[in-house]
Amino acid sequence: MELRLYDTLTREKRIFTPLDPNHVRMYVCGPTVYDFAHIGNARPVIVFDVLFRLLRYLYGADHVTYVRNITDVDDKINDRAARDFPGLALNEAIRQVTEKTASQFHADVAALGCLPPTFEPRATDFVLPRADGKTDMVTLIKTLIARGHAYEAAGEVLFDTQSMPDYGALSRRKLDEQLAGARVAVDAHKKNPADFVLWKLSSENEPGWESPWGRGRPGWHIECSAMSEAYLGDIFDIHGGGIDLIFPHHENEIAQSRCAHGTHAMANYWLHNEFVQVEDMKMSKSLGNFVTIHELVADWPGEVLRLNMLKSHYRSPIGWTLKGLEESAKTLDDWYQVAADARCGAPALTVLEALADDLNTPQMIAALHGLRNGGEGERAAFSASLRLMGFLSDTLAQWESRKRQVSGIDADRVNALIFERTAARARKDFKESDRIRDELAAMGVAIKDSKDGTTWEVAR
Repeated sequence: MELRLYDTLTREKRIFTPLDPNHVRMYVCGPTVYDFAHIGNARPVIVFDVLFRLLRYLYGADHVTYVRNITDVDDKINDRAARDFPGLALNEAIRQVTEKTASQFHADVAALGCLPPTFEPRATDFVLPRADGKTDMVTLIKTLIARGHAYEAAGEVLFDTQSMPDYGALSRRKLDEQLAGARVAVDAHKKNPADFVLWKLSSENEPGWESPWGRGRPGWHIECSAMSEAYLGDIFDIHGGGIDLIFPHHENEIAQSRCAHGTHAMANYWLHNEFVQVEDMKMSKSLGNFVTIHELVADWPGEVLRLNMLKSHYRSPIGWTLKGLEESAKTLDDWYQVAADARCGAPALTVLEALADDLNTPQMIAALHGLRNGGEGERAAFSASLRLMGFLSDTLAQWESRKRQVSGIDADRVNALIFERTAARARKDFKESDRIRDELAAMGVAIKDSKDGTTWEVAR
């Protein structure tokens, strides 16, 4: 089975080949913690949680590193702090906002059945050089200046977009076509209209750090370049986020990282999820359809929200409706009744193949419906597939821990071997199938094949 992912950079579905199968690396842009996360923010969290789970299954939980950052320095945070805590010093007010909002975000996404990332760096911890030597923003900016890709002007440090011949490749925007507007500010001190800020000065009423260019704070884009490199290296496997981040954020991340390190890429695969529309309208506070995760989990189980999100392919817009939520709740009620008494099994091949096809979750759900009506073996695979995808009210870590307690057998290894054996039988490689059966027997595992699939238990 090959995992295929749609790469925004090349505009094609590509076979996923990790740089190092023993260390698969993924970075996803996380929240700016100034307010409650809305349902649109939940989509990338759920989408890339599914991918994280799939990668863990395919490569082993100890061989996948998932980094999702927290942006805790931003003008919106400053405004919220001044509004909510007018009697506090700015830094203390900002801390109050970011701590409260980050805690609520963690509670919300946990309710959605999402695993925590391997690392969750905060931007403010990576502004200045660190004692542990991990990449920081100031040092990265100094490198860009030294390499001729950045310059100082009017108290700012800006990235020189003309210094990168293929700038704009991700968004397919050519420099000579980029006009002044809401996202590309034109200032007299810029060499080119598309040049963007790496470092900006801070006033007395704004947070700031002492730097070679004066007291200031980093631009938004440099944060993710620093934090991704700190944990994943100059080049890593997958970078993800919402489609709204393609330009300017991800485009500028690529420019910074590649030009700082002289590399051909920042990440080998770029994945982006589409928007969420509420009752067929773009979500907006002015339209009164701005819905937070916190509000939704007060009325619906998190797993209902999770299933509702996965009914649409991640690269298609979602129509988020009350009717859809009601249908998802009925589906889960039915599934849970069926899965409650199911035996241990491996995730179904049909489910895994759907996910391996660019996270085709609608096809995955169709496969689950088929398994739900099957015999004992299929119901075992049905239950295992649900758990793998974050359902049945357990986190994957809890599930793995509980199953490993059974006679000291590594359930991950058993399930992986059964999956390999099923694939071998499908291609009529019976010699390999028999070898895997013997390996399982030597581990103390008895397997049972039926027309509905393969189940296993500890041999007596």
